[in-house]
Amino acid sequence: MAKPRKSFPLRLDPELYDVIRAWADQEMRSVNGQIEFILKQAASARGRKIADAESSDTVPRTSADG
Repeated sequence: MAKPRKSFPLRLDPELYDVIRAWADQEMRSVNGQIEFILKQAASARGRKIADAESSDTVPRTSADG
């Protein structure tokens, strides 16, 4: 059984929201899904363990990623 999702309000600068929305559209994700994807990548890049790291949204880092 999947763990329940945590909901909370998030305030963003409108210009940042527009950037994330356009990026999400390009990658066929919702804005919420794109924000979660970005946060998972950032956590992983900094060596933080994520419980569902095997999800389909996880992209392995390559040497080109920095």
